[in-house]
Amino acid sequence: MDIIRDTKPQKKKKKIVWSLGAIALLAATIFVPRLLPTAAPTVDGATVWRDTVEFGTMIRQVRGPGTLVPEQMRWITAVTAGRIEQIMSLPGTEVARQEVIMRMSNPDVDMQLLQAQQQLSQARAALAQLRTNLQTQELTQRGTVATVRTQYLDAKRVYETNQRLFDENPDLVARAELDRTKEAMEELEIRFQMEEDRLRVMEQSAPEQVSSQEEQIDRLAELVTFNRDRLQSMQVTVPVAGVLAPLDIPLQEGQWVQSGQQLSRVVVPGRLKAEIRITQTQAQDIVIGQTAMIDTRTDTIMGTVTRIDPAVRNGTVTIDVSLPDNLPPSARPDLSVDGNVIIERLDEVTHVGRPTFGQPNQRVSIFKLTPEGDYAERVTVQLGASSVNDIQVIDGLQEGDVVILSDMSRWDGFDRVKIND
Repeated sequence: MDIIRDTKPQKKKKKIVWSLGAIALLAATIFVPRLLPTAAPTVDGATVWRDTVEFGTMIRQVRGPGTLVPEQMRWITAVTAGRIEQIMSLPGTEVARQEVIMRMSNPDVDMQLLQAQQQLSQARAALAQLRTNLQTQELTQRGTVATVRTQYLDAKRVYETNQRLFDENPDLVARAELDRTKEAMEELEIRFQMEEDRLRVMEQSAPEQVSSQEEQIDRLAELVTFNRDRLQSMQVTVPVAGVLAPLDIPLQEGQWVQSGQQLSRVVVPGRLKAEIRITQTQAQDIVIGQTAMIDTRTDTIMGTVTRIDPAVRNGTVTIDVSLPDNLPPSARPDLSVDGNVIIERLDEVTHVGRPTFGQPNQRVSIFKLTPEGDYAERVTVQLGASSVNDIQVIDGLQEGDVVILSDMSRWDGFDRVKIND
């Protein structure tokens, strides 16, 4: 008789065996590669920037963009608001001193001049009338003084006569009559003194009144001159001979401009200077008198730092570089240039091209090529002072070493890479 076998235990054992095998295979896949030496990644030699470490003199420089500007330039601004009626000279035109380059108009300025002239005429007429009135009043007062003086002298003579007769014989003149003539004389004496005082006051105050009116006329005359100058400023002229330079926003005929708005710019032919913008972190080593090289894209011009702007604007410091009188044809106003300022000369130092990631006075890691040149190994380097294209090496590299200066951050997990040239 056949006996039926139970196959479930065998199937269960097979499943366990297969599971253990899968786990072992997965563990081998994960951990075995870690136990083996890591293979160096390959880097295309054409994509990396290499340089050789040198020993000798390094020139420290800082660089910044800039513009050539004339040393003498004059802005022409609107004295008063007005409408541009005619633009007679365009940028690039050579102009003579006091030449009219633009005509403007403003009816309000015309009206203000007419009003000021009318006020001045009225003030002058008032001055003439004042002088006439003062002279008339003075003459009238002099007549009054003369009349009162005559009356006083007559009364004085009558009193003195009565007093003499009374002294000789009291019966000739009554006492009451003597007293009356005396009182009349005293009254006229007082009136005479008062009229003289009034005349004296008139004589003293008349010049002050005339002077006050003359000052008013002077003020009105200045106002007329001011408004006449404003009207004259509608004919825009250049203060110096030169060449008209363009504005950032050109003006158009018919445009209304405000007082103080820039109308034009006159460049005086002659010497140019360079205005270079240096980042504030690099500008701290710049001093007046240092040599600078100005690159016009066509020529290189040597100059000298003459001014350092004390203020920082947009993270940069502007410096002025004076240039020689004889400039190449490529140098012209408003030309964009690059400026290199020579900070100092370092002799007998180890230096290399400045890496893209290296900052001065920092310790960085950099790839150095092996003597065979087929591999590059990571080394730690202490950097020192930096220049535009070079940086000082204090420790970690020697003369003749070849290093990679380009960005190798994608290989941060490796200390050795293969260079495929």
